[in-house]
Amino acid sequence: MSTPASTPRPKATSSSPVIEVDALRIGFGTHILLDQVSFRVARGEIFVILGGSGSGKSTLLKHIIGLYAPLAGQIRINGQDMGHDEAEDKRREVLRNIGVMYQSGALFGSMTLLQNVCLPLEEHTQLPLAARELIARMKLGLVGLQGFEQHMPSQISGGMQKRAAIARAMALDPAVLFLDEPSAGLDPITSAELDQLILRLARTLGITFIIVTHELASIFTIADRVIMLDKETKGIVAEGNPATLRDTSTHPWVRQFFNPRLGQEQHA
Repeated sequence: MSTPASTPRPKATSSSPVIEVDALRIGFGTHILLDQVSFRVARGEIFVILGGSGSGKSTLLKHIIGLYAPLAGQIRINGQDMGHDEAEDKRREVLRNIGVMYQSGALFGSMTLLQNVCLPLEEHTQLPLAARELIARMKLGLVGLQGFEQHMPSQISGGMQKRAAIARAMALDPAVLFLDEPSAGLDPITSAELDQLILRLARTLGITFIIVTHELASIFTIADRVIMLDKETKGIVAEGNPATLRDTSTHPWVRQFFNPRLGQEQHA
């Protein structure tokens, strides 16, 4: 699998890291999910977090965006330490500059798409209604949903709901977007269309993406770089370009993840 020749790969716009994770330990109580995890995400990069079930992919993402406090280690976004003992006003300002799309999309079913996208603007700005709605219409247009502003989430497809959720995550013009399993529940064609949207947003707007996914087709299409988490070692077992890892890694689990036919042949 490889990126179609007709689609230019997005390139990181700068080597300076927008996300820095150092010696992170996360877990709940005495149960440790990940330990001594360190990595950097460059500005403008599409960075993908991989791992098997229970490896801590989504939990790691939730720690980075500040939903959970780590047991040890540091998380910095644009150089700002996100530790919960840091000044709350500084943390809030940093978090205002990121957008999040959860696996379900998490749209409010009782609101139109326009109203859903307006929510962050209502909460975080003093803009008048007309300005908020103008921005929301622009964001929906960016994800190909112009003309659907007055639709309810139940009136559109799953793929369109994911697009609307991305539009809402972009409402405040964030520099970084976090997507948790964006292709979950989508058919291959709709998933491929979502991949192209992510590439276009990264290429045209310079947005940094941190994405949790396990979809191989998406990984090879969109990822500049990946890390692979391992449940047994509670750490990162591979890091790099997915095609390079597929072709050169000697780690058995990494090879099987990127080359699923190997596992099939071994059990044949």
